Amino acid sequence: MSFIKRYLRLFLINLFCLWSVGFLLPGVKFIGGFQTIALTALVLTLIGSFIKPLIKLLLLPVNLLTLGAFRWLVNVITLWLVTLVVPQFIIQSFNFVGYTYNGFAIPAMFVVTFWAFVLASLIISIITTFILWLIK
Repeated sequence: MSFIKRYLRLFLINLFCLWSVGFLLPGVKFIGGFQTIALTALVLTLIGSFIKPLIKLLLLPVNLLTLGAFRWLVNVITLWLVTLVVPQFIIQSFNFVGYTYNGFAIPAMFVVTFWAFVLASLIISIITTFILWLIK
């Protein structure tokens, strides 16, 4: 696959993932609408391609000691770096109102900023993995 085609595909996937996260989590905000989402997707694609491997290398000893249990931290750090580069992209604390479905209940709670980053990166990872699986 060509270089431009690969990055364009990653950009479009990140664009959809960021839009989805902004829709699903009340703590994720894009000031400026679609232009901010597009800029954030571009920055996420670039940071994910060039800086994320360095973060993985820096966290390699921690990942080896924990047998990979802290791989999710790489995605959280990457998302935090994106919020530093794009100030119109905000991830903040929020109140989760709770969820109940057929006896399964998640209680209402206050989600602090760190866990908002973790939830956002988890949702982005799940959606990205699913889309890449569909494409193959």
